[in-house]
Amino acid sequence: MGRDLVERLPERPDFAGLLDALAYDADGLVTVVAQDAANGEVLMVAHANREALELSAATGQMHYYSRSRKKLWRKGEESGHTQRLLSLHFDCDGDAVVAQVEQVAGACHLGYRSCFAYRWDPAGGYVQAGRKVFDPQTKYGRA
Repeated sequence: MGRDLVERLPERPDFAGLLDALAYDADGLVTVVAQDAANGEVLMVAHANREALELSAATGQMHYYSRSRKKLWRKGEESGHTQRLLSLHFDCDGDAVVAQVEQVAGACHLGYRSCFAYRWDPAGGYVQAGRKVFDPQTKYGRA
C-alpha cells in the first residue's frame, strides 16, 4: 500500500471503512498487541484478520486469528481467561493494532499474567519476571 492509514481512510469513516483502510499482510492479518487498560501492561501479541476485528467489536470480547491452526479463536474459549475489549487503537501505518482490554486471570497459556514473563538482564542473562496466576495443567491438561 505504501501510504499512511489516514491517507487511506474515507472522509467520514465508520468501523467498516477503518477496517478497509488497514494494511493487512499477504495472509490478510494485522499484528495485535493486547494491553491491560488498567495499568498499561502488555499482555500478549497475536494476529487478527478482518473477521476477528469485526467479531471483537461486535461481541466486546477479543478474537484473534491463529496462524498455526489457521482459524479464528476467541481469547479464553478454552481457559475461560477472556479479554473484554475496551478500545482499539490503530498505528499510523495501519498495520498494527493495540487492543486495550480487561483481562480475566492470565493471558499466557503457561499460566502467567502476561506472555512477557521473561526479561533480559544485562548482568546475567534472562530473568523470570512474571507471576503465575493459574496452573495451565488444570486449564489445558498440559504444563
